[in-house]
Amino acid sequence: MSDADSQTITVPVILNGVTGRMGTNQHLIRSILAIISAGGVPFLAPATNTTATSSDPSPHSTTIMPRPILVGRSEGKLAALAAAHGLTEYTTELRPLLEQLASDAHAHAHAVYFDASSTAARFEAVKMALQVGSGGMHVYAEKPLAGSVAECVELGRLAAERGRRNGVVQDKLFLPGLRKLRGLLEEGVLGRVMSVRGEFGYTVFSGLEGEGEGEGEEGRVPQRPSWNYKREEGGGIIRDMLCHWQYLIEGLFGRIKAVSCLGATHVKQRVDEEGRTYEATADDAAYATFELEDGVVVHFNSSWCVRVRRDDLLSIQVDGTKGSAVVGLRECWVQSAKETPRIVWNPDVPPVEDYWKGWQQVESKDDEEVNAFRAQWEQFLRHVVAGTEWQHGFDQGARGVLVTETAERSWRERRWVDVPEL
Repeated sequence: MSDADSQTITVPVILNGVTGRMGTNQHLIRSILAIISAGGVPFLAPATNTTATSSDPSPHSTTIMPRPILVGRSEGKLAALAAAHGLTEYTTELRPLLEQLASDAHAHAHAVYFDASSTAARFEAVKMALQVGSGGMHVYAEKPLAGSVAECVELGRLAAERGRRNGVVQDKLFLPGLRKLRGLLEEGVLGRVMSVRGEFGYTVFSGLEGEGEGEGEEGRVPQRPSWNYKREEGGGIIRDMLCHWQYLIEGLFGRIKAVSCLGATHVKQRVDEEGRTYEATADDAAYATFELEDGVVVHFNSSWCVRVRRDDLLSIQVDGTKGSAVVGLRECWVQSAKETPRIVWNPDVPPVEDYWKGWQQVESKDDEEVNAFRAQWEQFLRHVVAGTEWQHGFDQGARGVLVTETAERSWRERRWVDVPEL
């Protein structure tokens, strides 16, 4: 293919819920706008090479250029966000926008609907996007895909009937630290994995008095929206985080066989965006153990009520027969069996062993440093336009919700529960 054969394919990307923290920072600024700033997403013609990456832009490659259209509930917030980034297309009316794009044959061919709205609103919005016009939109959505497995299955059926490409955000697999861990696992550096332990979380302020230096001080502004702590609005850390742990575990270590989970609502009252105190009805901490089909034991603590004294907000230790790895969001350290010190337990004297010694930091490859959300966006856009391989469809979203529902059942029944088949 000559330079003259090169082309740019414009892809309208409807970003619903973009004024939220995650929608603005990770999806708009660090993904879509970063892709635009870099000149789009390049890929080689599928017949020649379907594995081109942004770190290897070919002069003969086709370029995918996103055209962001912002959607949200507040016109004022949308206008301010658009102005801040030199954008002009935004609306509070989702259905008319979907219908307009569906009626434009050229724009509709590759148009993408992306949903980062609240969990409670996601099912109806995604369903609308799939049903609009004669063909529906390609859809990419934050997790959880819907509020129940039944809803996830319905969305998957609609996408298949309409022939629409679909995906669910699974960003943790694209983090630099987790990509380094994948390399260790694929190379057999750790040997047979025996167990995995994960710690995730931080303190989300309640907004109540007494969170500052003095008991009489005003509460500190919460970092997360109030609906996260209202079960009736789709909140809860089990619903939020166990979808992440499902795809991370099954993407790296093996299929989940059974779950034992205990949830808790440690902070009983919080303050909402209007300064009103409300009763928290959703769990703000979860303590979950997963048994994998090959016998690996995985445990994750997830909490919005914990103070951080570890290397990162997410820290995972993987212990194998040949070595261990400790992984954060960006970094990864490994200790081989040979470098493992001989430790003798003696609680009556100060430790003489430097437990940090003997761990080697895993070096990055160039393509591992791309923002995790952007890396998955680039894959999805190539999948939409060129049909490249994609492993993060609605079926995976349904699997995440299935594991979440199993964990919630375990909590209710206070026992181990096997994960059923879809």
